[in-house]
Amino acid sequence: MDKCKGTIIRRTPLTESSLIINWCTEDHGILKTVAKGARRPKSPFAGKLDLFCEAEFAITRSKKSDLHPLRELSLTSLRSGLRKSYLQTLAATYFVQLLSMVTEPETPIRSLNDLLNRALNHVENTVPDMKAILHYEKQMTQLLGILEPGQPPAKNLEQAGHRLPKTRTELFRLIEH
Repeated sequence: MDKCKGTIIRRTPLTESSLIINWCTEDHGILKTVAKGARRPKSPFAGKLDLFCEAEFAITRSKKSDLHPLRELSLTSLRSGLRKSYLQTLAATYFVQLLSMVTEPETPIRSLNDLLNRALNHVENTVPDMKAILHYEKQMTQLLGILEPGQPPAKNLEQAGHRLPKTRTELFRLIEH
């Protein structure tokens, strides 16, 4: 079994009782796991697989696919403050979507994982503003080595990912009002 520490960045139903959980991890990058039976009321995973939660977990590496069975889970942070307002949830969603667009699965991204955790922790405790969003974008472009002088970081990210998440437009609209 591999021990990991990561943040849940996506949840997708797989079957009536199972979920696919995407994680942003320090050592393994974006990692996909299957939580068998997680949607059952008596599952050991019940109530522990919410978006943006941070956890220590164990997986068994699959030899056949990129979907690894989730074996154990211990929450380290619920990040419940991200659910205080729609704006906080939207900012967290944007951070995660942007990260997912510019990274390859199962490629270690220690610095980007750290950036995501700092951003989520900040937005959990503070209502996001334009400065926080632009700072995240600039830091990401610097870490990826794609920041071009004289060009907005969002433009660099758009070129790297071929588009920006649609949530950015909604996020900016809400912040400006």
